[in-house]
Amino acid sequence: MAHDDVKHDYHLVEPSAWPLVGSLSAFVMLAGAVLWMNKSYAGFGVLAGIPWIFAIGFAMLLYTMAGWWRDVINESVTQGLHSPVVKLGLRYGMLLFIASEVMFFVAWFWAYFNFSLFPQDVSIGSWPPSGIVTLDPWHFPLVNTVILLLSGTSVTWAHHAIQHGDRKGAIQGLLLTVILGFSFTCIQAYEYAHAPFTFGFNGAALVPFTDAAHANLSGMGNLGAIYGSTFFMATGFHGFHVIVGTVFLAVCLGRAILGHFTPTRHFGFEAAAWYWHFVDVIWLFLFTSIYVFGQGLAPAG
Repeated sequence: MAHDDVKHDYHLVEPSAWPLVGSLSAFVMLAGAVLWMNKSYAGFGVLAGIPWIFAIGFAMLLYTMAGWWRDVINESVTQGLHSPVVKLGLRYGMLLFIASEVMFFVAWFWAYFNFSLFPQDVSIGSWPPSGIVTLDPWHFPLVNTVILLLSGTSVTWAHHAIQHGDRKGAIQGLLLTVILGFSFTCIQAYEYAHAPFTFGFNGAALVPFTDAAHANLSGMGNLGAIYGSTFFMATGFHGFHVIVGTVFLAVCLGRAILGHFTPTRHFGFEAAAWYWHFVDVIWLFLFTSIYVFGQGLAPAG
């Protein structure tokens, strides 16, 4: 039976090359990352340590994402193929995606609390490890907390405006949210650049490892690595999600300017708003546990 003769509430997409192109792009990016990170491996020859293959794969992946999402937008706005059943499926898909992201962050929180609540298990002795100078939670982290809380308010303003057909209000709310998201990223980048510790070990103990230290993986460098890695992995991945969410909302801002959203058709924006609220909640947990609780008895930097 021909596709056009089938009467149902579901949208069967047309054959597309995007899945194949996306898979190839991811493979090129992965291979490029391996070549880039293995600078001293002679087996790769002249390709060892070269970042361009990774950059090409990453650019291909961005092109795939833009083209694929453009087609989905056309299916909804231009072709009107997103029936109520399709929209419900999209909502379920976004909710499951956010649930998977929650579990992703559970892993980083688990690692952090495992070290902080049971430091004796890895012979740390105390948390933070002795010699670590922590960041002051009531300085830049507090500013970023206020920024994200304000951004959650502005994105809700934009959502309310779309539901009531207020295109101008939606544009203003989205623009403010994008600016706040960009501000958060800039402040966190400054904080990272001036942090008193690094991903590997404490800034106060930047001394070369001896053979003995390599052998038993002990000493200040190893203990500092435990704190630095848990801190930067948790807050860094959240920062990456803020960047993704900011781009997501910037695309929604462009769509709002073009008049794509109506009171009855704006799931693209709703998905971005859900994602942004998820980012806000994760930051509140990070601020409370890693910055405030993690400061412990260590002197503030």
